[in-house]
Amino acid sequence: VEISTEIADFLTRVEQLLEENSAVLKRSITDSERLKIMEALGTAGSDYRELIYKSGYSGKKVSLSKNELLRFTETVLPFLEHSIDANKREDNLYHSYNLISVAPGEGTSVDYLSVMLEGQVAVLSAGYLQAEEVLKLLDSLRKSELYRQDQNSYILYPNKDLPGFMVKNVIPEARVKDSRLLTQLLETGNKALIEKDVNGNYHFNGNFHNANDLSRVLKELESSDYATLVKAEKELILDIFEEVFDHKSFTGRSGTFFGYEGLGSIYWHMVSKLLLAVMECSRRAMVEGAPNAVVKALMEHYHEINEGIGVHKSPEVYGAFPTDPYSHTPATKGAQQPGMTGQVKEDILSRFAELGVSVQNGKLSFGTGLIEKEEILKEEAEFAYVDLLGKERALSLSPGSLGFTYCQVPVIYNFGSEEGMELLFRNGDSEKKEGLTLDAETSNKIFQRSGDIIRIDVNLPK
Repeated sequence: VEISTEIADFLTRVEQLLEENSAVLKRSITDSERLKIMEALGTAGSDYRELIYKSGYSGKKVSLSKNELLRFTETVLPFLEHSIDANKREDNLYHSYNLISVAPGEGTSVDYLSVMLEGQVAVLSAGYLQAEEVLKLLDSLRKSELYRQDQNSYILYPNKDLPGFMVKNVIPEARVKDSRLLTQLLETGNKALIEKDVNGNYHFNGNFHNANDLSRVLKELESSDYATLVKAEKELILDIFEEVFDHKSFTGRSGTFFGYEGLGSIYWHMVSKLLLAVMECSRRAMVEGAPNAVVKALMEHYHEINEGIGVHKSPEVYGAFPTDPYSHTPATKGAQQPGMTGQVKEDILSRFAELGVSVQNGKLSFGTGLIEKEEILKEEAEFAYVDLLGKERALSLSPGSLGFTYCQVPVIYNFGSEEGMELLFRNGDSEKKEGLTLDAETSNKIFQRSGDIIRIDVNLPK
């Protein structure tokens, strides 16, 4: 692969930095080590960016072999896996976001936001967890405060009681006493930074929007009799300000709104992402030969999550037409904002995976997937579809079968037979094939909607 020399140099530098610090992967990373690695990687990225801004790309190329790219990936992956492991909680769920606090020259500490559905979807989609670990996560998720029983689904983040106006912007008395500057300002009646109310509570100046406003007033006080105290306690005052307001943990509407994917809300797109992630984990567990009990339990979780999605509900429970996609469902209303969701694409992917449809190396395969017995026809039925010419067609399906279309080609599953397929062509010919995977050429005809193949019969064991 040919890439620019500038990018090649950047990749080499990143790889060297990670290799030099690989010893930290054997244990928990300390705050000082974290800062050291962050600064080194940040400098590498900054140097690359400044070079491009200043001089642009030289136009020179260098060839990287497949082995060199694999080596880079193999160097990076252990750090990503270490990060995943470090974010595992005691309840088998995972932290979604890391909040960092940088103390220059000392280290970078890590704090966490509350548990979120997003983090669970991310770690499941990473393909890193073993099947047993996936099952533990899903079991814990079902028992967690993210599960909303009335909708049989999951909210984005735990509901919480928002603090009332009277308890906001209250400085603990102990922290006031920690500061000679705050104490002296109170004694002299100077309200530039702090004020005591009639109930004896202490508050920062109500006109402050953020730490910049606080810093501006501190700078003004440097020209007053408080100059010595300001110089000595500036960082302390800023620390107290952050302790009171905890700005770094502010998540916007998610922590303050009650609608629009806010508190108590189910965000349906994320639920469908969860569904797809569990499907991927279930299929991987099958391929890797996980114990049958584990695979069965994963499939049960998949179907439970699927049942919680709108299309499986009554209008009364869903609060809208169940077949319509909606953005979210607040705690106190039915589904809101019709059509405003990317949920549909995940549901399509999940449905084809349920049907055992997959594409590997350009080859189309079929299988039993996660089909439930209830979906297999118990009596004869008519299957209506629109063909590649836009014409409405109908096929008669027999008991013990199931039909769907893929790229507008009808695919009929017949259960109870020896594995194999039969392809019907537009010219009236047919061809039987062993196994459940089509060759790349035949698969491509279907992908391209050539119209050569008009039907595929797939025989599957019960």
